[in-house]
This record gives sequence, structure tokens and C-alpha cells, in this order.
Amino acid sequence: MTEKLDTIVIGAGQAGLAAGYHLARRGKPFVILDGADRVGGSWNDRWDSLRLFSPSIRDSLPGLELGGGYHFPTTGELVDYLERYVATFELPVRLGVHVDGLFREGTGFRVTAGAEAFDADHVILATGAHRVPRTPSFAHELADDIVSMHSVDYRNPGQLQPGPVLLVGAGNTGAEIAMDLAPTHEVLLAGRTVGEIPIDTRGWQGRLLFPVIWWVWEHVLTEDTKPGRKAQAEMVQGHGDPWIRQKEKDIGRAGVRRTSRIAGTVAGRPQTEDGEVLDVRTVIWCTGFEKGFGWIELPGLDSSGRLDEERGAVVGQPGLYVLGQEFQYMFNSHTVGGVGKDAAYVVQQLDRRPAAEPAVAQPEVAPAV
Repeated sequence: MTEKLDTIVIGAGQAGLAAGYHLARRGKPFVILDGADRVGGSWNDRWDSLRLFSPSIRDSLPGLELGGGYHFPTTGELVDYLERYVATFELPVRLGVHVDGLFREGTGFRVTAGAEAFDADHVILATGAHRVPRTPSFAHELADDIVSMHSVDYRNPGQLQPGPVLLVGAGNTGAEIAMDLAPTHEVLLAGRTVGEIPIDTRGWQGRLLFPVIWWVWEHVLTEDTKPGRKAQAEMVQGHGDPWIRQKEKDIGRAGVRRTSRIAGTVAGRPQTEDGEVLDVRTVIWCTGFEKGFGWIELPGLDSSGRLDEERGAVVGQPGLYVLGQEFQYMFNSHTVGGVGKDAAYVVQQLDRRPAAEPAVAQPEVAPAV
């Protein structure tokens, strides 16, 4: 049996739920599919101490305030809020549905999930920016006595064996996990300096200035401005965001040692690009994620990385949309508080863009002689 709907949303994280809110308001028949057993997307796969980088006053989806004043929610608090969001708006979320294919079917699409199939005129990809863990090619060369894991598998210091820990990647994830581990382990943080925002968002500076920062992210750093396009290019190229919460001075005071980037291994031990061989017991790869769109099989679509889109509409694929990509339209497009704006725009386009025309077979022409 194949179920027919107007729109299928793939992913029940913040982007998918924001799309669902706007679809419901427009009376569209739709469903939100997700392979997990709980809504929340990648927030369910993060370390225990992680808190959002933006304060609760900027962590709401459209139509329902998170509440709680100026504080930084835990991932558990956010997932609880997302579940409340689904219940409040009675969004048709189906969990445990592992989507494994997306194909053209006539003028629309077919989505497959094992033995299940769904047909729709429109598909919104809301699988998030953090889907498939990425590690360098030499990661498998580490010695057997070194515990190696990606940041997606890290939960707390109790997982790790005694001894020095190397964090590969000095972006926000590396800095946050370094501070989590510093009280119990010797920590080395490898990677280039990405910079830091010039205020402490956790105190009075954040309360005073975060609204200004957010306004800049939402109105100045967009695809429509020169500074925004420059920032977008740097983010897409993997240059990394500046540290949002941590400061270099805090990292130093905690006893975390900075090293240069890891270039490879020597006798099973990680080696920096400066030639230093590090004797560590655990390596945590804070090296980011791939987009993970390889399960999509659409003619003419390059699914190897970031999807080429115009305000969420995937180029060359009428009826296909994407939400939650990093800097999709503005600097904070992929955040909880920012994705609602992109979701509203995408859903408005569903009635404006025609579905794909069915392919018409061309008659064979005999070659000239």
C-alpha cells in the first residue's frame, strides 16, 4: 500500500516541526517522518552537559514560547519542549520510520521506508546539518590501546579510561567537551583558533547585547548582503563558527593544552602538523558531520554535500525543499529560534511552484547517412 499526501516532511527535529506548524496552519495534508523513537533530531545524540548556545528567549519555534527567562536550556529541556510542541499543535509525526529512498514518481515524489511507501507532490528535507559523523582518513590507524570515538558518541567523562584525552577539532564542540573533561582528565585540544564572540553571553553582557547579536544574525548576515554572503561562504567551506560561549582564557585556566592540527599518526599515535607525537589514551573526533543525502536518487541532483537551493527550494527539483542547512538564508537559519522564518517562507512556496513535469519519451531519429 502507498499512502498519498500533499507534503512529506522528513525529520522531526526543530526544522521539521516548524515546517509542520506552517503546513497545519495552511490546511495541507502532510506527515512528518523520523526514524528515531523520540522527536528532537540530533539533540538526542549529544553529551549530557551540553546546553544550547543561544538563551531561552531565542529558542522558541513559531506559535509556542519555550519560556523560562534568560537561561541556556539543556538538551533534555529542549526535547521536552519539542514534544510539547507536537502535542500542542497535534502535528502528525510518525516515529520509527527509517526513510531510505526518495525518487520521482510521475509529477511528484515517492518516499520509501523499508516496506512502506509514501507519495507526495512536495517533499521537505529537514534532516538537519549534523547527520553523518565525519572523521579523517587516518582515524583507523590509531593503536588498539587508544579509545577512539566521534563526538556524537560522547556522553560524559565516565565513559573514558584514565589518562590523557585528545580532542581533534577546536570548534565549539571541541571547546565545550574540553571544559566538560578538564576536571577529571588531562585534556589536549588540537586545531586552529577559530576566534570567539567578544562578549560573555552567560552574564549581564549577554542579557544586554544578545538581542543585538541576534538581530545582526537575522537581518545583516543574510544572503542578501555582502557581509552575509562572505560569512556564508566561510561557513559552507568549513571554516567554522567562532566560539559562542567559551573563551581562550577559560580554556587555559581549566588546564586544557592547545596543540596544532593533527596531521596523521606515527606508530599508532596521533601526530600534530608540527611533528609532535601525542601519547594519549582517548581520542574524540570533534570533526563535524557530512550532510548524508546519499539515499536520495533524483536525476540531476548532487547529493554529495550541501544541497544547492534558493530560499529552501532545491535547484532543478521542483517540489523538493530543504530546511535547517547551516546559513540557509541567514546566519542563524539552522538554530531553533531561526529556522521558523525559513520554514514559513518554504511553506508559502508550495502553492506557487508547479510540480515537476513528467518525462516525455522522445521518438528515436534515424542517424543521417
